[in-house]
Amino acid sequence: MLHRDYLLEIIAKFVESVSIALRHAMLDGSREAAGQVEDSVAALLDLDPQTAMNLSPDSLVTMMLLSGMGDSLASYVAYALDRVGDAYDDMGDRQKAALRWDQAQAVAESFGVDQSSIPEEFAELEESLG
Repeated sequence: MLHRDYLLEIIAKFVESVSIALRHAMLDGSREAAGQVEDSVAALLDLDPQTAMNLSPDSLVTMMLLSGMGDSLASYVAYALDRVGDAYDDMGDRQKAALRWDQAQAVAESFGVDQSSIPEEFAELEESLG
């Protein structure tokens, strides 16, 4: 029970920070906000942000598997990486966008996440982004 409550609290904080940052990254084209999304993903996985965001898609999945919480967090990580990839694409940074999309896809495939399904905690964000 305590583990579940702890996990729910971590996810709630992640959703809040990612929602704010993604809104700025996507609507304002803020690179700083896109970086904040990446920092939130790394923090969720208990990894150094610089290291985590430079991992190959397969290596990121491996780190999630080693954390033991990959199954619980995969849909949130895949969503955040996919959407920050969209933000980078809108900013014209095709290389960074492609890496984020590849990371999102690898996470989704490895943990059985349907990328077309948005985690319900991000539904409000999706509506605001249109």
